[in-house]
Amino acid sequence: MKNYKVGIIGATGMVGQRFVTLLANHPWFHIEVLAASSRSAGKAYKDAVGKKWAMQADIPANVAEMTVMDATADIEKIAAAVDFVFCAVDMKKDEIKALEEAYAKAECPVISNNSANRHTPDVPMIIPELNDDHAVIIDAQKKRLGTKRGFIAVKSNCSLQSYVPALWPLDEKYGVKDVLVCTYQAISGAGKTFETWPEMIDNVIPYIGGEEEKSEIEPLKIWGKVEGDKIVPASKPNFTAQCLRVAASDGHMAAVFVRFDKKPSIDEIKKIWADFKGYPQIENLPSAPKQFLNYFEEDNLPQTKLQRNLENGMAISVGRLREDTQYDYKFVCLSHNTLRGAAGGGVLLAETLCNKGYIVSKF
Repeated sequence: MKNYKVGIIGATGMVGQRFVTLLANHPWFHIEVLAASSRSAGKAYKDAVGKKWAMQADIPANVAEMTVMDATADIEKIAAAVDFVFCAVDMKKDEIKALEEAYAKAECPVISNNSANRHTPDVPMIIPELNDDHAVIIDAQKKRLGTKRGFIAVKSNCSLQSYVPALWPLDEKYGVKDVLVCTYQAISGAGKTFETWPEMIDNVIPYIGGEEEKSEIEPLKIWGKVEGDKIVPASKPNFTAQCLRVAASDGHMAAVFVRFDKKPSIDEIKKIWADFKGYPQIENLPSAPKQFLNYFEEDNLPQTKLQRNLENGMAISVGRLREDTQYDYKFVCLSHNTLRGAAGGGVLLAETLCNKGYIVSKF
């Protein structure tokens, strides 16, 4: 049985809380350190979180009394106490880049939920079922940083997790050429609940800062290739996106329009989705959904409230595949944004890198 001591940096925020709940009983990973800002440092975790606790389950008993460490001032102590850290901090991008690099240089691997390093050429941005082969760039990154163990690996933007996985397995045989996507994103993606953001009740906001750029640019790094000491983004597929904030607590939905180099049939698309397995399914990793892509034949599915928790929130739901008058096909996708899209995706990424030998326990 694999056994790793882990830290959660940014443990008091919503994604940090989700990491806490996912790791409380994880078979491989054991929470050794919780860290946050200096405002929370020195307090018991339950007191540092207080009324900000946004999960449906209670704070796990095994971490409630754990003393929160200072994510910035205690880097050396934290790095010495753990095998690696999950990072989900709320800071400026340049501060996050500096913080994550400081942990890496302290010989502590960083699995990041943040966007700050997603475009760093030698930092892999991995959806484990799709581009786990990008992990090979870690050796080049360690050479640049001058580290033996320390590196940074990131997960992609949460909304990408709904529609990119459905497009990926179709590309090899049929060539995905043009994609138009409209995302309908839950308020937890902004770290909010209806209690803390009552303005969102009965409301839609047609703007999420920076989200459309991420939705158009980040897929190209996922589709990219490792060349020498960097990941070179792909030049296609061509993505255009609109991103809306909607009155849902959790779950990001995407309406997708796609054009192919060679148009497949509807039955061919459904078969590829049903048969698709990635590295986590092949290796039977602890957080991996058994069936990654799930197609629903009913016209009114998937629904955010009904399907977001499919396979512990780690599966992708797809539906309404049909021909389009301007593109080849259109369909809808759904993923749980704080599970598959954030903390759960981070945990699965860590499982992947541990299983591949990029993270080795030092205890």
